[in-house]
Amino acid sequence: MRQAPARIEDRLIVALDVPTLHEAREMVARLDGIVSFFKIGLWLQFASGVDALVDELLAKGHKVFLDSKMFDIGETVKQGVAHAASRHVTFITVHGDGDIIKAAVEGRGASDLKIFTITALTSLDDEGLRELGYLLPVEKLIELRVKNAVTFGADGIIASAMDNPDAMRARAGAQNLLVATPGIRFSGAALNDHKRSGTPAQAIRDGADYLVVGRPIIRDADPARQALAIIADMRRGLAA
Repeated sequence: MRQAPARIEDRLIVALDVPTLHEAREMVARLDGIVSFFKIGLWLQFASGVDALVDELLAKGHKVFLDSKMFDIGETVKQGVAHAASRHVTFITVHGDGDIIKAAVEGRGASDLKIFTITALTSLDDEGLRELGYLLPVEKLIELRVKNAVTFGADGIIASAMDNPDAMRARAGAQNLLVATPGIRFSGAALNDHKRSGTPAQAIRDGADYLVVGRPIIRDADPARQALAIIADMRRGLAA
């Protein structure tokens, strides 16, 4: 069985994609009692004092997802992941070939840190891949990267709702593979720079274990109200 939380609200990860640590702390406070899982991405990972924010979140019992998209030689990835594991981070992302994934798995050792790999950014489509020099369409690239994630020991993948998590697991023969889904939007909402998106209910219904949501919550006038609305829609997806 996959290790997704029993409570649906614990499957919502809010991306703290804000300009300053002060704004990140304010957002965490506004979501207190509603959201327990926060993603720290490149917006804040290079900010002075971000280590203190990570420590504060962990001390309050929150879970932390470091969206580092680590892409480097094996030893560098291994040691970086080892440091994240020593801090009791819950998720970390790596990006690349089998050697990178193997190094990340080795770096986390016997810790509870979960290694997630990137399939294809939700901002990418076939045209974007061609510009990057890929010969495969998005669908085939995702299929290849899911297979690599399973083969080399990753715990999960980052994939859009349009990619259908349950279908990906079935094709890869990996029912235990965790899937975290970004690009979540309510029907009719602005997609921003996401080209492959889905609603909260759709993503949960199709097998996403976690939803990663940034702008729809953090840029709303009432982030707590919006987070509760997303959680309610996730429940509808689970019931379906």
